[in-house]
Order: sequence, then structure tokens, then C-alpha cells
Amino acid sequence: MNKIKNRSLWKKITNYKLLYALILPGLIYIIVFRYIPLLGTVVAFKKVPTFATIEQIIAADWVGLYQFQKFVSSHYFWNILGNTFALAGLRMVFEFGAPIILALLMNEIRRVAFKRVVQTISYMPYFISTVVLAGLVFNLLSTQSGIIPDIITKFGGKSIYYLGDVRYFRTVLLSAIIWKNIGWGTIIYLAALSGIDQQLYEAARIDGANRWIQTLKISLPSISFAVIIMFLLRISVVLNQGFEETLLLYSPAVYQVSDIIDTYVYRVGLLQNQASFGAAVGLFKSLLALTLVLGSNYVTKKFSDHSLYG
Repeated sequence: MNKIKNRSLWKKITNYKLLYALILPGLIYIIVFRYIPLLGTVVAFKKVPTFATIEQIIAADWVGLYQFQKFVSSHYFWNILGNTFALAGLRMVFEFGAPIILALLMNEIRRVAFKRVVQTISYMPYFISTVVLAGLVFNLLSTQSGIIPDIITKFGGKSIYYLGDVRYFRTVLLSAIIWKNIGWGTIIYLAALSGIDQQLYEAARIDGANRWIQTLKISLPSISFAVIIMFLLRISVVLNQGFEETLLLYSPAVYQVSDIIDTYVYRVGLLQNQASFGAAVGLFKSLLALTLVLGSNYVTKKFSDHSLYG
């Protein structure tokens, strides 16, 4: 029986060898950069120096859950955990919702040429590197020559260094992230909106429904499957996002509201040469992400007809 299955599988691979060849680079990438590094999680349960050799890792003493206990009992734990979930929650609400709203607004534009111009302008910031984005934010908010503080000062306000103020840092960070990603995030939703049967809108107009009612009763329900799928995909990586922007924009003055798990791992793992501790904190974050994915998938499957993981 197993021989028959193996022959059938090999026959499929032979018949569709070009298609399998197309997925080969992606498969190699996943194996090399996603699965092989999983072997490195053993470092979290040992005490090894940063940049240790394989021989040193194998010979190192096992410490069990000591690194995890050290992190959970540290006075940084609750602040870092709270900041991580706060940033993730804000991004899920605003960054995830903004492309949906922009796509719905674009869908209402009737002039094709103007719609294309708006789409192009909204896509452009996505191709700006994170380093350049951080430079733009620094220049805009600089108290010496920044445009925004100058405008506020001319209108009688007080010049504030927003990146160094705990009251404004999250707002600045989130605004920069949304500005960079909002256009690119509309692609899936615009594609879903383009597949809606236009006769539904015509029937709604005949019944007297205005554009707002059409959006609520036709557009949003029609793209709900795309919203749910994108929500589940975003949940799976939400704790991994925001590291570069936060690292480039934050400073010790705003650690209270900006220090997240990834930036903490960077500091203790690389800058302070605590490889085992950093690996343990990173693995802790991965377990949190897994819990979020499984929990959100269960909830969406229970209360809707769409889910991603069965």
C-alpha cells in the first residue's frame, strides 16, 4: 500500500515538475531560515555565551527553565509585556482597520484616472525603507528645524520633542507605521471589492439606499471573508512587527511606553551578551504568538463561517 502511494506521489511530482520547481525556492527559504533555526532554541535551556560555537553549545550545562524564571521575575517583565500588547493592540485596531476604510473610500471613487492617482500615492510610502522613515520622522519633529514644532509654535503652542515624551511617543510611532503601510494594505480589499456583483448596488439604489447604506449592507459583508483571513494572518505576526520602527525611534527616555519584547531581546541578547537569556525571552514571545493565533482562530471559527487553520 505504501509503495502504491509513493508511486502515485512521485508520478504527480513528475507530471507537474515545473510547478514544483516554482515552489522550490520558497521551500528552501522556509527550511533554511525557519525550520533549521528552531534547533537554536536549545540555547534557551542552557547557559552559553553570545556567538558560541556548536561545540560550546553542546558542551554547555543545562539550566532548565532558569532563564524563563529570570525573565518573569524581573522588574522589567510587566512593563515590557504591557508595552508589547499595547503596541500590538493599537496596530490591530488602527493599522489593520485603516486599509479597510481607505479601500472602501477608494471604491466610492467613480473617476478611474483619479482613483489610480490616489492608489499610487498611497502605495509609495510602503517602498520607503524603515531607516529612511525614521529619518523623516526625526526631521519633521526636531525642535531645532522640524516643520511640525515650527507650525505649532507659530500658532502659539509650545515646542515639544515628541519622540522623547512618553505622552506622545506611541501616537507618533503608530502614525508613522500607518502612513507607511496603509496603501499597500488596501490591495487585498480592493481586489475583494472589485469582485462584488454590481447588480447588488443597482438593486440597492432602486430601493432607495444611499452610498452609506450600500457600504454597510453590501460592501462590508461581501469582503468579510477577506477581513477575517487577513485578521488571522496579522494575529500570527503582530508580535513580530514594529521592532524596526520602535528600535530606530525610541530612546531611554521613553522606555516606559516603548520597550517591547523584541527591543529587550536585542539589548540583552546582543548588546549585553546574554544569548541564553535573550533566546528564552524570544521563545516566550513565540509561545504568546501561538496562543494568540490558536485563540483567535477558535473564536472566528465559532462565531463565523470563516477560519484559517481548520
